[in-house]
This record gives sequence, structure tokens and C-alpha cells, in this order.
Amino acid sequence: MNGDDPEAVVRVAQLAFAFREEFKKDVVVDLVCYRRRGHNEGDDPSMTNPLMYNLIEQKRSVRTLYMESLVGRGDITQDEYDAINAGFQAKLENTFNEVHEALSKPAELQARPAGIGTTASDHPVVSRPTAISQQLLELIGDAHNNVPPGFSVHPKLQQLLAKRVEMSREGGIDWGFGELLAFGSLLMEGKPVRLAGQDARRGTFVQRHAVFHDRVNGQEWMPLRNLSENQAKFWIYDSLLSEYAAMGFEYGYSVENKDALTLWEAQFGDFANGAQTIIDEFISSAEQKWGQTSGLVLLLPHGYEGQGPDHSSARIERYLQLCAQNNMTVAQPSTPASHFHLLRQQAYMENKRPLIVFAPKSMLRLKAASSSVADFTTGGFRPVITDEQGLNPAEVTKVIFCSGKVYWDLLAESQKRGARNTAIVRVEQLYPTPVDEIKAAYEQYPNAELVWVQDEPANQGPWTYIGLFLPKYMNGQVAKLVSRPASASPAAGSAKTHAAEQADLIARAFA
Repeated sequence: MNGDDPEAVVRVAQLAFAFREEFKKDVVVDLVCYRRRGHNEGDDPSMTNPLMYNLIEQKRSVRTLYMESLVGRGDITQDEYDAINAGFQAKLENTFNEVHEALSKPAELQARPAGIGTTASDHPVVSRPTAISQQLLELIGDAHNNVPPGFSVHPKLQQLLAKRVEMSREGGIDWGFGELLAFGSLLMEGKPVRLAGQDARRGTFVQRHAVFHDRVNGQEWMPLRNLSENQAKFWIYDSLLSEYAAMGFEYGYSVENKDALTLWEAQFGDFANGAQTIIDEFISSAEQKWGQTSGLVLLLPHGYEGQGPDHSSARIERYLQLCAQNNMTVAQPSTPASHFHLLRQQAYMENKRPLIVFAPKSMLRLKAASSSVADFTTGGFRPVITDEQGLNPAEVTKVIFCSGKVYWDLLAESQKRGARNTAIVRVEQLYPTPVDEIKAAYEQYPNAELVWVQDEPANQGPWTYIGLFLPKYMNGQVAKLVSRPASASPAAGSAKTHAAEQADLIARAFA
């Protein structure tokens, strides 16, 4: 079928339905059409498919073509079309307003029960110096200014390239560039890097852009493949829409090529559900079952930002439930530099084990979460980051422990309130659990109660694991939980409800 001919499509649909009803046989309708928008209305697919979208931009919409056909053959007048279209738009607007009003009064928030979990790991947390020189950092930045002769950069990406050069000197390094710094530095040190995922080359949230496409002829350019003549190999692939097959392949590759940093990325973290067999049977248990080791990294976008049940939770609790005997690392870094050091540490780990990274969404462009140049040229991965508000320990009456995006929500609220009695500590690595670092962070404040804050529901997120072991290592101190109510669904389906829950969550954290 020609998708530009609505009447023909209707006729064939009716015919297909009648055939199936009469003969009880399946019918395939091959609808030849195109997608005018990208992943969503805010996405610009011309950045990664320039030639196709040069053609699409020149095409008039199906609505316009059909309107011209109806008016041209005298079925309706232009004035009648305008009236019909205006009425349709008004119906859409009225329906939107009705739904918006209905959702403006969310149900009363339930009581927040404490969760249960497993015991803490007794294995020590290993952290290595993973800083790079400023010279190397600048070289990777300059690679984004080394545009091939005659290459036409997409207008929307020209500013990004210039920004990456600027960040390499002046800081304010965002998540996408921080990750590329990890990859690029490993390549320069002779470590191959391989990344595959459903939208890996540009990033699901248009943050990575490891591959650029010529706006005129579609030619590809990868800055990280042109750092030096003797660098290691860099592979990055957009995989098919199969988590099971793609993750399974990357797991096998990581087993066979232990010298490479091998990563698989989910489009959204909860999409990894489609590869649960690989996670259960191989990633979490292959070493104990067969002595088979792997350093595979799973990048799982995670964060509660009102995007609904299927785009919020990467199911932290499931991975922590699988943790035992030092079988894998589970982390949720809160800054680009923390992510950078974590990946470099993983690449140089002698005793390979899988790494699960709960990666950000809104933090990708959060200015407060950016990192300085010094964050990359000094130090290493810190499994626990202590409070950075400059508080007087004697005046602190509450220590909030948290992990991930909620830290930035809590910090913003603390600054808004001018709170000087609440310390906020980030747990960047959830397993192997940094018990000594957590204990040391809490013991800085002799007069403080212990609170765990998470934006996941009480029966999900880190609490189901963290909540059980904290009293064991905190001299019997029982942590208070602040979270969303226990829920069968990972998140609310309404942005309005999400906003109300989030405001309540942050208010209770400081109550």
C-alpha cells in the first residue's frame, strides 16, 4: 500500500479484515510509508539519517496531500476543510484539558513501609587511581575539532563540537563528553573499547554523538578513531531491537576478549528485562558455575522524571538481589567524572567481573552535575562521596544517604532552605557495598540520625538491600526510609502525579 493514499489504505484494511473473518487466515498489509518525526516529537532524526530526512523534509504531509485531493475533485471546499480541522484541534485541546484536570488531584500518598533485603558483602571495595593527564584530555577534546576536509557537519551539532573543545580546557564537562574521555583515554593507552546498544552511536537521549553524519552525503566520521596512529580499536554499533540476542553476544565477546572494555547499553534501563535469562544464567553466576569470567558493562538508564512506568526504573533491586560472593559490581555514579573513573577502573580490573551501571537521563545535561577538568586529572573512583556543603559536624542532626539523581534534588532543596543541619552523602557503588566508607561518613556527625532517601518505591530500588545491613554496621542505628509508597508498578503513569509525589518525597526528607 501507498501510505500517502488514505482511501486506498482504508479499502485494503477493510478487505484484509473481511478476508480474515471469512477464511480465518492471517493477512499481511505492506504499508509503504515513512516516519516524519524521530524517536519523539523533540527528536531530530536528520542528525543520524541525513539523506533520508532531506527527502522527507521536502514531502508534504499525508494530511496536506489528502486535503488537496478532496478540494481538487470537489468533494469539499477549502473553507469546509478549515472548519473541520479547527473543530478537530478544538476536540483534542478539550480532551487534553479534561484529562489534565482529572489528574491534577492525585490520590493520597500511602504510608511508607520499610523494606527488607539481603546482607552486606564482606568483600573489600577496590578503588584505583584512574586520572589522566590534562594533555591527553585536551587531545581528546581537539579530536572533535578535527573535522575531515569537505565534511558537512549538521548545523545542530556544530556547537556541540566546539563545546567539547571548550570543556576540555575550561571544565563544565557533561556526561556525554566525560564518557568519551574514558573511552578515548583507554584507546590511547592501548585498551580496545566496544559499545553496542539500540541507539548507542548517538545515545538514546542524543547525548553521546560518538559518530557524526555528513549532512549532504551521509558519510560517517568518528573522532575517537582518529586520536593517533597507534591507538587501540574503537567499535560502536547500533544493535537490533533484541536485548536477549545483543546482550548475549556482547557477553560472549567480553569472555573471549578480556583485554577490551566491552559495554552493552539499554535504550531504557528496564528494557534489559528482555535479556533476563542472560543476566540470571551468565552475568551473575557464570563464574561460580563454570569459572567463566567476564568484564561486561551494562549501561542501564535509570531515573524518576515523570516518564511513566516503562521509562523510569532499571530495577536496581533485582541486580542487588543477585549480588553475592563478589560476583559483580553495581554502581550509580552521580557525576560525569565519577562515571569516567568507574569505567577506567573496570577496564584495568585484573580479576574480571561484570559491572552494572545505572546511568542517568536528566543528569546528562544538568549543569549542577557537570565536572571540572581537575576531576579527571586527579584521583579515582570514590564509592562514597561525603557531604560537600561545608557543614559544622556538631550542628548536623540528620545524615541523608542516597544514590543517583535524587542527590541533586536533595541538594537543590537544601540550598533553597538554607539548611545547615542536614548532611547529604552519595553512595556511588552499591555492591560490593562500601561499608567502611559509609560508616566513616556517618561517624563524622555524632548527633545525627540516619536516613536513607530514594525516589524509587519502598519495595524497589536500593532500600530492599541497603535497609537490612545498615543496622549491622552502624552500631545498631536503624535507618529511617524516605521513599515513594510500595508499588506494583515502577512509577506513576502521570507526570502530574509524579510531580506531586516528588515534591512530597523531598519535603519529607527534610521534615
